[in-house]
Amino acid sequence: QVRLVESGGGLVQPGGSLRLSCVSSVFASSIESIGWYRQAPGKERELVATITSLASRTNYADSVKGRFTVSKYSAGNTVYLQMNSLKPEDTAVYFCYLRKQGMHYWGKGTQVTVSS
Repeated sequence: QVRLVESGGGLVQPGGSLRLSCVSSVFASSIESIGWYRQAPGKERELVATITSLASRTNYADSVKGRFTVSKYSAGNTVYLQMNSLKPEDTAVYFCYLRKQGMHYWGKGTQVTVSS
């Protein structure tokens, strides 16, 4: 059974930073891709950033390029999202995402609120 446990969300002022973490129960060798999606109230879930397991290729939403950085622990079953220069429009529930053997898995989410 795949488990994804997120941490690191919270309330931050505009321009501030947060770091999200996600630990998976999956052996790193079986992970194809791992990363983050988000969902704001009244909106669909959208890609934030992902990183592939083997080549560490990254993929970012245009709205976060240059501000967010996705990375993984060398063992590969933990993924981080460093979020800098946060904006109110970054407010959302952030979900950890993992793809393994073509199947998609999700964490329960962590709330990020950017407000003064």
